[in-house]
Amino acid sequence: MAIANENVLVFSRSLFEQLGIFQGFSGQVDRYLSAILDPKNNSFLARANAETNPGFKQVIPYVVITDGKSILHYVRGKKAGEQRLVAKGSIGIGGHINDEDHTLFAFGVQAFQDAVKREVCEELSLQGEFNARPAGLINDDSTEVGQVHFGVVHVLFRTPDQVKKNEQVITQMEFIAIDELKAKREQMETWSQICLDNIEAILM
Repeated sequence: MAIANENVLVFSRSLFEQLGIFQGFSGQVDRYLSAILDPKNNSFLARANAETNPGFKQVIPYVVITDGKSILHYVRGKKAGEQRLVAKGSIGIGGHINDEDHTLFAFGVQAFQDAVKREVCEELSLQGEFNARPAGLINDDSTEVGQVHFGVVHVLFRTPDQVKKNEQVITQMEFIAIDELKAKREQMETWSQICLDNIEAILM
């Protein structure tokens, strides 16, 4: 869907202020996510507006896929929807949640879970039951991209033979041992760096 025509799930920065703004990673998933996914606290906003309006946070599922010892890593290709992240290494699969994910204006927990699955399965072909679980949250107000996005980190356990790519935006995809990934940290997008710095908490 073209950005000009896309409506994306957002919540207000004022809600974030009420809950307590944090910088970087938080493991307090229940505290924040239950409030954000309360239908009275979220809405859909034209993405073209949301990308430049720090008064709202776009909710972005960010799924880390691992076999417990290594993690799926890829490089974002030129066809990535977010051009500011092209050519960056990543250990998160995900994207915007749009109003096609739900038939009603209000957006709740079940719709969110369905959207997470849809987003991942657009980019990857996976074997096995989709049972990704929320494992943390990311907020990074230090960058232009981060100021208008809010990451909901999920972890999904898969072996390398259970994962294949679906989209050209996913390039150089491979499972890499955690210690080797840490050596690649500086070539990764900011959210992946944050996840890598908190990987023990995410994989608990």
